[in-house]
Amino acid sequence: MKPFSESSERNRAPILAVLKRIFSKTKLVLEIGSGTGQHAAYFAPELPHLTWQASDRAENLADIRQWVANPIEIDVDKPFPKVDADAVFTANTCHIMSWPQVERLFEEVGGMSSVKTFCLYGPFNYGGKHTSESNARFDAMLRGRDPASGIRDSEAISALAGKSGFRLAEDNAMPANNRLLVFRRD
Repeated sequence: MKPFSESSERNRAPILAVLKRIFSKTKLVLEIGSGTGQHAAYFAPELPHLTWQASDRAENLADIRQWVANPIEIDVDKPFPKVDADAVFTANTCHIMSWPQVERLFEEVGGMSSVKTFCLYGPFNYGGKHTSESNARFDAMLRGRDPASGIRDSEAISALAGKSGFRLAEDNAMPANNRLLVFRRD
């Protein structure tokens, strides 16, 4: 049976609306942490001017292949393969990784000199505070399952981006108390 994420299905259209604008001149997007593969399957045909490269850890590639062809292995605990992407997209990843893994994600993307745009989708805190009661419950559930995970502060994410050569260009409100942060490098 094909893997399925209800939240991927529910939030894909609002994400795409922003990506159509952000990626209007993009040629190759590397999606890090493609999960089920649903975003790649939906976004790629809606953005026919670019190539959408799905990726995830080795154990998830078979699931992604049920949605799209040729995902590649990328694990934040290992050096990234060479991909000449001009943009990176990742959704719902930073809150399920440890903070050192989030740092490595930014270091690796920062080391990809061809990448000019880095889009990060998910829930974020602002000023150390949750943006909603549902995000507070979600954060408690994440930390109960794995104390190293949890909703990250947008300010800490922006600081990491800055160390990697990116600046916050946009902070887009999304459904279900999520955000789509767009970082640019000149």
